[in-house]
Amino acid sequence: MWRIFLLVCMAGAIQAHWGHAYAAAQRGGGVDPGVAVVTAEPTDHVDPRRVALVIGNGADGRYPDQVGENAPRDALAMRDQLRAYGFDVIMRIDATPQQMQQAIAEFRQRLHAGGVGLFYFAGHGMQVGDETLLIPAGIDTRSPARLIGEGVDLRSVLQAMRAPRADPLNLVILDTCLSNPFSAPAKIATPALPGNTLIAYATAPGGFAADGARHGVYTGALLRALADAPSQDLHELFQQVAVKVRENTGGKQTPWMTSSLARAFHLNVPVSSVAAAQFAAATLVEPVVVLKSRGILPKDSSEQYEITFWNSIKDSNYPSDYEAYLKAYPNGRFAALAHARIDRLRAAAPSSAPAPAPPAARPAAPASAAPQEHPRAAVPPTPTAPAATPPTVPSATPSAAPAAAQRPSAHPSNANETRDCATCPVMIAVPAGSFSMGSSTDDPSERPVHHVTIGAPFAIGKYEVTVEQWNACADANACQKLTPETNANKSAPARDLSWDDAQQYVRWLSKVTGKTYRLPTEAEWEYADRGGTTTQYWWGDQMRKGNANCKDCGEPWHKEGPESVGSFAPNPLGLYDMNGGVWEWVGDCWHNSYQGAPTDGRAWDTPGCDMRVIRGGSWREGSNYMLSATRFKYSAGVRQSQDGFRVVKELK
Repeated sequence: MWRIFLLVCMAGAIQAHWGHAYAAAQRGGGVDPGVAVVTAEPTDHVDPRRVALVIGNGADGRYPDQVGENAPRDALAMRDQLRAYGFDVIMRIDATPQQMQQAIAEFRQRLHAGGVGLFYFAGHGMQVGDETLLIPAGIDTRSPARLIGEGVDLRSVLQAMRAPRADPLNLVILDTCLSNPFSAPAKIATPALPGNTLIAYATAPGGFAADGARHGVYTGALLRALADAPSQDLHELFQQVAVKVRENTGGKQTPWMTSSLARAFHLNVPVSSVAAAQFAAATLVEPVVVLKSRGILPKDSSEQYEITFWNSIKDSNYPSDYEAYLKAYPNGRFAALAHARIDRLRAAAPSSAPAPAPPAARPAAPASAAPQEHPRAAVPPTPTAPAATPPTVPSATPSAAPAAAQRPSAHPSNANETRDCATCPVMIAVPAGSFSMGSSTDDPSERPVHHVTIGAPFAIGKYEVTVEQWNACADANACQKLTPETNANKSAPARDLSWDDAQQYVRWLSKVTGKTYRLPTEAEWEYADRGGTTTQYWWGDQMRKGNANCKDCGEPWHKEGPESVGSFAPNPLGLYDMNGGVWEWVGDCWHNSYQGAPTDGRAWDTPGCDMRVIRGGSWREGSNYMLSATRFKYSAGVRQSQDGFRVVKELK
């Protein structure tokens, strides 16, 4: 039953050139999930003012072969065609929710240069309430609540396109059905469009999308139209595509579009004449072999699906599951009970309970990027070189203390701890010293290993900034309020925060205390995390249960949110949750490697930088993200449910 329920629609191209890269991937056994595949033939020219994000989700082994394989092929064909038109293309195949969010954040950053932004998606889609959800790969299809919670809202793409830039023009192409699998008839709530934006849908609301032997009908017609008449006005181009799709499906598939374009726009002649010729020769019409609706429930079965949905969550202890039900069935037979469950769970939640939160990443405007199921090698890195001058380690036996005793208290407990106000973070002094930063893994961002000298002592938060501490800033109207889902557990790390949000907090903290607070530099963070150790984790070269809050790091662990701070053992400096919990923002701009990095511990910044570094992993990652050298990036202005921070205080 769920297979029928979850075949939410996908379509693609009729017959298109899928490029040497995809052919090679087929020979090698497939396309790597979530990773951009680079074509073997260079494009004649890439225009920095034309940026495209292309995503094809489907070939993950859980859907029928024809549905699962066509979407990636469609995306690869579109990538090559867009490159021929001079687009700088960000490419994702079978991207997880986190990888999709990271790609959107990267798309947003690249659009700063101005010009044309194009988003293309081939895969499964849903319309639930007022949300248009694009379905990532890797979601458990037996869980409708997770399907709703982790679907990527189209509004996050439009928000990325909405950011001010020179000469903006936005084009969104959705080669997916957008039916509402929970109710009939399907109805698409058209999102508010930024100026100069056109959205092209493969089929009418509630309709189906047809497939050929290799591709779907809509993208194939689009590719052919681009090859035949590349200089058409966009409206004329998509009208021609709609006519061709109706012809090829006998009138059973009807594309449509919505637009706020204020002027005519032409893509012009492709800058790569060779690629254009290849597409013209390759896009030959093939017979339609699948002409049926995917993801639209039979009219007499919607009641049974509602019962199935409810049965899958009725024993849940997390409000987000009941909120997902209400989103699908706002007036459903169990709606009153769902509201009552939410109220009861939130009222009964103790301060030490994990924060009940939806499992999906929720940007305010990206994933894996990112912080998400990061495309990191599973092979642990080799140990780095020994530290030249390790910091002094305070005497402690942290693992012997019960979890409750390790949580923050109103007053500092050790001589090297300070606290500047009742709601301020507890700070631990870290002496000056030297260490070897980075690792020799196959991740180029962690190389080269380089010697760093921290010339002055500093104090760093004993814990990540908690919900309670953040709320003090919010109550002073100096910080934005947390969402209810992330605010339930006052002892949990504050999260769903951007780098910009963290800057607001440290400015407020500096003002109320009269001390200089800031985010740690990346070098300070790793120096403090290692605590004088040189092993892969601060506790050794092997994962050991009970040292970090991650999904395979041992109890306690809940997938819906991080544990209270201090629930796991501290490192040799007495710092808690440096690994796991939430990803922690640091002050540095993201660089792809340490080549040219400062060696004195200062922040490595770049004027106009939008992509910032996050460290430490989160509760949702596995143990291979808990390594001391692990680093990743995220857009500074985007909020993500796994991102938080801890602070540094400068010592005179």
